[in-house]
Amino acid sequence: QVQLVESGGGLVQAGGSLRLSCAASGRTFSNYTVGWFRQAPGKGREFVAAISWSGGSTHYADSVKGRFTISRDNAKNTVYLQMNSLKPEDTAVYYCAAPPPEYHYWGQGTQVTVSS
Repeated sequence: QVQLVESGGGLVQAGGSLRLSCAASGRTFSNYTVGWFRQAPGKGREFVAAISWSGGSTHYADSVKGRFTISRDNAKNTVYLQMNSLKPEDTAVYYCAAPPPEYHYWGQGTQVTVSS
């Protein structure tokens, strides 16, 4: 069993930065690829980024490529999402989840609001 808890969301002006954290419990977490997803009001959940268990492989949605960076610290059982150059369209609840492809485990989400 794995439990995921996101933190680090908040209100930021366009062009600003935030770093989200996904803290996990469960000894198998370091074996999992972990993904970040987001859901904006009135829209479906969309993929944002993913990182392999070793951190050696990362993938990004085109909409965030070059602005967001996913990383992990397996010693701390934590995955991060550094978000730079934020835009109002990045406003959403952000979730971390593991492992692909079914993503059985989800956190409760953290709200990110970007004002123009």
